[in-house]
Amino acid sequence: MKIKLSLFLAFILIMSACSTNEKSENPNVIFIFVDDLGYGDVGCYGATKVQTPNIDRLAAEGKMFTDAHSASAVCTPSRYALLTGEYPLRANNGKGAWGPCSHKQPLMIDTASLSLGQVFKNKGYATAAVGKWHLGFGTGETDWNKPLRPGPLELGFDYYFGVPKVNSGFPYVYVENDAIVGYDPEDPLVYDKKPYSPTPTFPEEAGSKTPNRFSGAVEAHKMYDDEQTGILLTEKAITWMDENKDEPFFLYFPTTNIHHPYTPNPMFKGTSQCGLYGDFIHELDWMVGELLNYLDENDLTDNTLVVFTSDNGGMLNSASMLTWEAGHRQNGDLLGFKFGAWEGGHRIPFIARWPGKIKANTVSDQLICNVDMLPTFAAMTAQEIGEDKICDGIDIMPALLDENAELERDHLILAPRKSKNLAVRKGQWMYIAAQGDGGFGFKPNGHAKGGPGAIAFSGRENSDIENGIIKAEAPPAQLYNIIDDVEESTNLYEQYPEVVAEMEAILDIYMSKEERKKWH
Repeated sequence: MKIKLSLFLAFILIMSACSTNEKSENPNVIFIFVDDLGYGDVGCYGATKVQTPNIDRLAAEGKMFTDAHSASAVCTPSRYALLTGEYPLRANNGKGAWGPCSHKQPLMIDTASLSLGQVFKNKGYATAAVGKWHLGFGTGETDWNKPLRPGPLELGFDYYFGVPKVNSGFPYVYVENDAIVGYDPEDPLVYDKKPYSPTPTFPEEAGSKTPNRFSGAVEAHKMYDDEQTGILLTEKAITWMDENKDEPFFLYFPTTNIHHPYTPNPMFKGTSQCGLYGDFIHELDWMVGELLNYLDENDLTDNTLVVFTSDNGGMLNSASMLTWEAGHRQNGDLLGFKFGAWEGGHRIPFIARWPGKIKANTVSDQLICNVDMLPTFAAMTAQEIGEDKICDGIDIMPALLDENAELERDHLILAPRKSKNLAVRKGQWMYIAAQGDGGFGFKPNGHAKGGPGAIAFSGRENSDIENGIIKAEAPPAQLYNIIDDVEESTNLYEQYPEVVAEMEAILDIYMSKEERKKWH
């Protein structure tokens, strides 16, 4: 009897070890993709007017990257890059994705091609996307009164809940899976027919929404509440994790924070030292803390890789200018803002924590990008990317796990709002193929503010710019030694013609000079 009992206990120990090994080989993954969070918007990257203890905890328990980028300085194309592993200039049959998608945009991603959700689905993971989508629905022009398919559910996600477009853009409703929450077929959404359903309004310091152009769906519109959205998305994410915690899961959590309008829940208002913008960051930090607390309370922390990053750099608009005047610098010391090719438009916070795998409290200056996520997670789950799949990213797992690893990256393509300003980073060099940043100009009454006018406002220095205007004698394009001059203060275009020629040759591989000028 004792022999049989000993054999039984040994069997249990072996099975337990196998189970543990299987679990460690298939860690849970939470990918937090923040909207418009700049390089200087969190404490561990230098912010002093906001307090981000939960995000800082991730950095203390994991690794933060100082040279991470989004493939685009704009929201929709950056999401395309993340989910496809392709540069957004490849979207729309080679025309590229350059700006935010409209309310009519069909699904931008080919459902037959490998995308991020499908990578995890292929390995048996439970998968969910909770938050901002902004990649279109359906085929042809989106019909909001029919099932919103193809959409997230056709890209490998078992579940979707969130804001279908962006919190500043209509329709102002929530979507769950493939339907508008609270939808009534007797009261359909109708585009461009008055009277329009209401547009939520906020104080000037919060920023504004685009006026609604949909009528109908009255009850669905009533359910949408900007000041409750962050909490709602967090609750939905935690509920979903709780329902799927007994199997490996992948949670894609693209937040609406901190995109304008800045609408923190009342419990966060007045908690920062830089207005509603900072308060909205505080709400974001709370959201991150809730996810981390859930992992702790359910003994999931050690077997979960958490990645925290942003879709592009911080934005300058009339509301965030108040934050600037309060002393907060959303992009730290970097030149420029969202939409532009200067560093402030696309250099982003990037933090990864995986206890026992990623060494705690480490910092890396490796050059990485959100376009790298698909090949990285494919490698992590022991999957090969087929030769028929275009993949512009590289596997950065070596940089996550090893302090001394060298990535095999030759160059990185970075896209602003305007295609003529397409940029390339190679080693120490950053090349922008035209004058200015390729974003929006600085109009006093305009919404998005950028370009030379924004440089004058911010007090930064750039050798091509004087009093908010590009000098007449400025070179036709820009070359910076980004290692020695991360502030991009001195354009070296005329000093290194051979480097300029090399960079132009790289860009020509992806899009000719004529094509770059064609779309904008």
